[in-house]
Amino acid sequence: MSCATSHAPSPAALRWRIASETGALREVLVCPPDHYRWLPTNSIARRTLAEARQAPAPAHLAAQHAELVAALREGGATVHHLPPEPHLPYMVYTRDSVVVTHRGPVLCQLERPQRRGEYAALIDFHAAHGSDFWKKSSAGTLEGGDIHILRPGLAVIGHSGGRTDAAGAEQLAGWLRAEGWEVRLEPFDEHFLHLDVLFCMAAPGLAVACAEVLDEDFLRWLEAHGIRWLSIPYRDAMQLGCNILALGGGRVVSARGSKALNAALRAEGLTVLDPELSLFTLGGGGPHCLTCPLLRDEETA
Repeated sequence: MSCATSHAPSPAALRWRIASETGALREVLVCPPDHYRWLPTNSIARRTLAEARQAPAPAHLAAQHAELVAALREGGATVHHLPPEPHLPYMVYTRDSVVVTHRGPVLCQLERPQRRGEYAALIDFHAAHGSDFWKKSSAGTLEGGDIHILRPGLAVIGHSGGRTDAAGAEQLAGWLRAEGWEVRLEPFDEHFLHLDVLFCMAAPGLAVACAEVLDEDFLRWLEAHGIRWLSIPYRDAMQLGCNILALGGGRVVSARGSKALNAALRAEGLTVLDPELSLFTLGGGGPHCLTCPLLRDEETA
């Protein structure tokens, strides 16, 4: 598999910016699962390991990841590949180490010791593509799965203390607020790993959310900002049912196992690309976790 760092930077790479989760996805970063294995670093993976499931075979992991990459390309995105490192099996979840904002990439501060080394490869990747970091997290911890850019000027940052903590969330919120953004800080129980286990955007003005877990005040806040949601039950959320990736243009990537949600998304008029990702959702991450969007078009309703 070729590596995106092996050729000269594209013009788009020099201006990687994202102002919403729902604009048309043009460039995205993934990491091949060459060294992926389940680690007991979150409640979902611990449950998987406790069930004594057979470890995923490399060929099966590669096949499922290839389905994801095919869906991203079908949706119109250029896919960049981060070279995997043997001692960092969770590099495959590229969402967490860097989040791209309207002003460029922000280097995050991962909480788990097993993942902290991921920062080095991300620094090298962005340097190789002429992509300067806008900011670098330095207060507490901050992980991309907790950061949701709902639309230009509006964001929510989750913090459980388990991954992103209050200090890390507040630092990023301060940077965005200085840009004139409205940012909500949303606490939740660390049992749920990241906020994207409970909430993700599907299209402009439409989210998926585990309403039985999320705070009612947060749901009212979404409603006040013109964002409605498809409700996902707790059981499905813990199987990464909420963890979807909006591609823009009425398209969304959602794992094949989320059958009820996928039917609901299609009923909304969305085109659902549904790769088989069960070996990754068992480890605690779905399409949202497995992708780091680098460039999106400006959002259009």
